[in-house]
Amino acid sequence: MGIPLTPLRFRRRAEQLYANKTGVVCGDSRYTYREFADRCDRLARSLQALSVETGSRVAFLAFNCHRLLEAYYGVVQAGAVLLPLNIRLSPAELALILNDSGARVLFYDSDFRPVVEALRPGLKKVERFICLDAPAADMWSSPRSYEELLEDAGSGPFENPEPDENDVAEIFYTSGTTGDPKGVMLTHRNLYLHALSSIIALGIRDTDIQLHAIPLFHVNGWGAPQSVTCMGGTHVMMRRFDPRQVFQLIQDEHVTYTSFVPTMVHALLNHPNISDFDFSSLRMILIGGAAPSPEMVQQVERRFGCPCYTGYGLTETSPILTIATPKATVENESADNRIRRQAKAGWPLIGVEIRVLDEKGSEIEHDGQQVGEVLARSDGLMKGYWGKPPESSGCDGWLRTGDLAAVDPEGFLQIVDRKKDIIVSGGENISSMEIEQRLCAHDQVFECAVIAVPDPKWGEVPAAFVVLKDGSNINGSELLSFCRQTLAAYKCPRSIQFIPSLPKGGTGKILKNELRKLIKSP
Repeated sequence: MGIPLTPLRFRRRAEQLYANKTGVVCGDSRYTYREFADRCDRLARSLQALSVETGSRVAFLAFNCHRLLEAYYGVVQAGAVLLPLNIRLSPAELALILNDSGARVLFYDSDFRPVVEALRPGLKKVERFICLDAPAADMWSSPRSYEELLEDAGSGPFENPEPDENDVAEIFYTSGTTGDPKGVMLTHRNLYLHALSSIIALGIRDTDIQLHAIPLFHVNGWGAPQSVTCMGGTHVMMRRFDPRQVFQLIQDEHVTYTSFVPTMVHALLNHPNISDFDFSSLRMILIGGAAPSPEMVQQVERRFGCPCYTGYGLTETSPILTIATPKATVENESADNRIRRQAKAGWPLIGVEIRVLDEKGSEIEHDGQQVGEVLARSDGLMKGYWGKPPESSGCDGWLRTGDLAAVDPEGFLQIVDRKKDIIVSGGENISSMEIEQRLCAHDQVFECAVIAVPDPKWGEVPAAFVVLKDGSNINGSELLSFCRQTLAAYKCPRSIQFIPSLPKGGTGKILKNELRKLIKSP
């Protein structure tokens, strides 16, 4: 008889094999895996006492903390569905998600009390509001805080039937850059098999200590809540991203690996105190969320003294599809070629299949030059979108990612651009990412973004928004000259606008739609 594939088995494994080992570090709090498991059991009992039924959605509006990590197990143990919310969304956006999902319970950090107060009148289904880190102070919120609920729940193992592996365990809402957000349903099976694939790809072991710099509300925490727990590693929680705190935690907690998005990396590499800390414990850094330049990968390796790899995935795939870790068939490369390969999206994890198709639906040549749209299917591929018809989630079992890529002879994927961000100028396709990577290679550029703007002659042309490093005084003409050194003339931006900062979402993703609002049509 087969055992259901559920991440709850990872928590039980950690409790059995690593009961007295520190499993979670969160500020001044430290929990062994026995203590962590007890808190998860208490949360599950608390939810049952609140009449949370099987399949009910339980939402968390919280910073990275041990309580949110506990929800990845306690909520699911109770048979409910975890719904982590993006903390940077507006009250109206959060209300849309809560109403669409039909969430019945909302846990929130006290910092978000004004947000919850603002969105509460528009909620249709939420019955209970529970503060995570402070007692309630008014009539609409539960009179007991999260900690008080856990205390009242009592100790002892939580007994509940094992869920069906195809039941939904988590829902994550997409960013909604092309319309209203959609709820991605991830099953127990998705999470279990994705974790195993990640463990194999990254070589995760019980000696690993991961710093959670990526928000857990972002696409399943990139699988870390399951993979690190499964192997008995240690979770180090960081409430919110702060470069100096990243350095301090790596040094003090002897962190072995962590993950960042490129905007985080820019902030880290340009922090004045980066040389004051010891990073010798690190064995690996991962970059995802957007494609880094080879120069960024090289700088990370030099500054942190460990290998740096790029990964690629989507919310709909749990999320990781590919990792640019070393491959035995690629040996004795020059240092420059190695860095360029590590800056690519990488090759598929076990359980992942990738196809890259041209506009006619034919597989492209694996020559590193031809470009097509990435289609993927995997053990982590979502069950579908919440409340949407099945046909909205794929094409004959394959997910159309909307990403354009090339594939080299070794099977390494190179993301060229988002399909919607490609710039078509005079019939030529121009990658906004290629221009961004060139601009960011300049030592006075902190970060940048490139979008298409209308042009009466060429249809559209590239326009760049640039944030300079403190003290920089380079002008637009000088940056254009820098671009022309390696880019064809038609690829170079026709305009460069210097701005103090780029608009970003909750995960650090640059919001190009906001930049498009700054451009007026001719």
